[in-house]
Amino acid sequence: MVPCIAVVRIELFMVICENHGGLLWGRSGPRSYLQIVENRWQGGGARQRVIATLGRLEALRASGQLDSLLRSGARFCESVMVLGARSNGEALALASRRTGPSFERLWAESGCRAVVEGLLAERKFEFSVERAVFLTVLHRLFDPGSDRAADKWRGDYTIAGVEELQLHHLYRAMAWLGEELPEEAQSGRTPCMKDLIEEQLFARRRDLFSTLELVFFDTTSIYFEGRGGQRIGRRGHSKDHRPDCPQMVVGAVLDGEGRPGVL
Repeated sequence: MVPCIAVVRIELFMVICENHGGLLWGRSGPRSYLQIVENRWQGGGARQRVIATLGRLEALRASGQLDSLLRSGARFCESVMVLGARSNGEALALASRRTGPSFERLWAESGCRAVVEGLLAERKFEFSVERAVFLTVLHRLFDPGSDRAADKWRGDYTIAGVEELQLHHLYRAMAWLGEELPEEAQSGRTPCMKDLIEEQLFARRRDLFSTLELVFFDTTSIYFEGRGGQRIGRRGHSKDHRPDCPQMVVGAVLDGEGRPGVL
């Protein structure tokens, strides 16, 4: 005997059978029946077999049984139900939430969280200012805009500790960052809380050049419009073509761990 392999492919689908008066031509007029048919590909040819006749198509539609049957079967193939609804313009709008950006570890390892919380240790805010600052930093990184825009933006993300924050909390957090320090606390040119945060972050990594043999350094310029910038800005050659505005030059270097330090 010579062994052989038979390839059999079976498919199931529904067809509408057009009959007149039942199975044959008759007096009852044209009727359409819905059938489940098995399509078997075997021996190089197709073989079809009617598995079940579900009933008259008009009656199934009128009674809602056809919709019920299809919904019942769709439970085992969700993609078919969703794609079918979408193609018919019937897809439902469902609420969705995206996972928040995983910047918590970077926020902690860079020292930002510790510095902000340390400066807030003696303050008695009734909300988490550190969380409000973290939220606004994330928003400016991913979709820069106003504090009001940040309040709306956070609804699409899951960010720990910001659930109870309201818009006025963001305003108050920004006011705290711009809060002017007492005269005796202004060491050199540290006029506000934001500058103090930057100085403390720099102090945490002031051994920046202790183990470096190669440093990458780049600069850019920032110009100021309207009031502001007179204390730290100077007029001069402007790469932004705004010689009428005071500007400052910002440089960035990378330390041995690839973390930037602002100079």
